[in-house]
Amino acid sequence: MPVDLAAIGNVEAYATISVRAQVTGQLQEIAFQEGDGVRKGQQLFALDRRPFEATLAQADANVTRDKALLAQAEAQLARDASNAEYQQLASERQTQLVQRGIISRDAAEQSRAQADATAAVVKADRANIESARAQLVAQQAAVDSARVSLDYTIIKSPIDGRTGNLSVKVGSLVTANNTELITIARVQPVYVTFTVPAVHLSTIKRHMTSDPLPVTAVPQDADAQAAEGKLTFVDNAVDMTTDTIKLKATFANADRRLWPGQFARVTLRLATLPNALVVPSAAVQTGQDGQYVFVVKPDSTVEQRTISPGQRVADDIVVQKGLEAGETVVTEGQLRLEPGSRVTTDLSGRGAGAGGGRGRGRRGQ
Repeated sequence: MPVDLAAIGNVEAYATISVRAQVTGQLQEIAFQEGDGVRKGQQLFALDRRPFEATLAQADANVTRDKALLAQAEAQLARDASNAEYQQLASERQTQLVQRGIISRDAAEQSRAQADATAAVVKADRANIESARAQLVAQQAAVDSARVSLDYTIIKSPIDGRTGNLSVKVGSLVTANNTELITIARVQPVYVTFTVPAVHLSTIKRHMTSDPLPVTAVPQDADAQAAEGKLTFVDNAVDMTTDTIKLKATFANADRRLWPGQFARVTLRLATLPNALVVPSAAVQTGQDGQYVFVVKPDSTVEQRTISPGQRVADDIVVQKGLEAGETVVTEGQLRLEPGSRVTTDLSGRGAGAGGGRGRGRRGQ
């Protein structure tokens, strides 16, 4: 006997993506029909590429220019470094001549000052080279940015899915990160979200420890057929206003039977009770001492038997205690019976009784 929880659920797309342009431009091409299924990476739209191609060409030209300026700065450094080395050697020779009294001290000071000035020029050349290199890196980044912007003129689908309503037309001006072009919903697989009373939360968590719990969903349409899925999500908090817990099941939806936005009758199977003893729900009565059934004894008299009912499935109730398999219970006319009444079991369904009572019997299964 299956132990199920029934609920009403709502079908949700596995993923819903709003497609927007990442650059501003005029829409030149739409490569699909609204409502089509699309694949990840498939081209959807094309924007006017000409402004972005011009920007990329300009950035490439700036890179070429900056490479030439860097080479010029490196050549200038090489020339000034050689001159600085010569001036330094000349200053050292002048100092030696001053010490020997051959030339005046003033001439040596002039030579040393010229050597220091040339060394400063070398430092300036090195700084110019660093600046040229930084400028070249910046221009290369501008090239990369222009190339990326050019790539953004081709808009592709980020996921597999089905397109919705097309909100733009060819010739429209598309604004970056603002204009929604279309929405794509992934319908294979799909989610079905539903809620159950929070009293069942501990049972659900206990049964989820081994394998995912099976879930069936029947959409509310004319050709309703059950779809099979698995419980994949239990919310992290109970809704205090309704004392329910939100659950979510995943369905492969290979035949696209479930559609986002649909309502569906959901059945969550917690477990299957082996060798369960069941009786018709019509046989179970409620009295002061709890729930009971009338059991037909071998001598055709009835006995009132208190039972411990369990899971109810459709028109049957699982009896956990109080009955044995094969016993016959009364399913109709219990109000006319009292313990010891004699009845006639009528398995044909017409029902007949004697001895002050009348009832219809059915054996426990």
